[in-house]
Amino acid sequence: MTDLLAVQDLSKTFGGLSAVKNLSFCVSEGETVGLIGPNGAGKTTIFNLIMNEFRPDSGEIFFKGEAISRYPTHERVKLGIARTYQVPRPFSEMTVGENIRVGLLPDNLWKMVTEETDEALEIEIGRSVGFDDHQIAQQPSELAMGDLRRLELARTLAIQPSLLLLDEVFAGLTLGEIDQISELLVERKKYGLTYVMVSHDLRSMAPLVDRVIAVSFGEIITEGTFDEVVNNKIVQEAYLGQ
Repeated sequence: MTDLLAVQDLSKTFGGLSAVKNLSFCVSEGETVGLIGPNGAGKTTIFNLIMNEFRPDSGEIFFKGEAISRYPTHERVKLGIARTYQVPRPFSEMTVGENIRVGLLPDNLWKMVTEETDEALEIEIGRSVGFDDHQIAQQPSELAMGDLRRLELARTLAIQPSLLLLDEVFAGLTLGEIDQISELLVERKKYGLTYVMVSHDLRSMAPLVDRVIAVSFGEIITEGTFDEVVNNKIVQEAYLGQ
């Protein structure tokens, strides 16, 4: 498989404390990689660095073989990288459909004010994540947490990414909602979508991932199959408190 994402010797400190330290890993095209570790291990910081929400102190990021460490966030999105957040961030003054429409216009959010867009496409994307027409017309404030997570996914899918960074996508969801999100992720993977997934819900992560990377204090402890990593004694001590 071809490496879609490559992170090389990435480091980031905050106030003298290392959040990420000389971190290197690769993600192959079409792969689903789980990123696990205790709170404060640096998982979300890694996502922020990949998306240029934080600037690294050192190291390099490659996407599709191209060095992107100096690219602004919007350029990385145009190349095909998207992410979700632990806390959903919809535009509260817009409907569900309008939130999805923003993803269809990544170069200029304000095009939607002056130009017509393909309303059928935003409805199609909304339905693909399980929204009905009534929900597509609702405001985010009217949605339950599971629906807000689906809206996050719909907005990122509208960008048509090739790499999707999922940050605690199962947090706060019921078992039924987790099943719905999991089915959606599996279905989208059939079309070539690549994932890096951060989750404390290891049971829900297990059937989705091809490989798991465990981090602690911003460094990789080990990587391998799900079973290999969660049964690793060092991981259990660091992450599972055993």
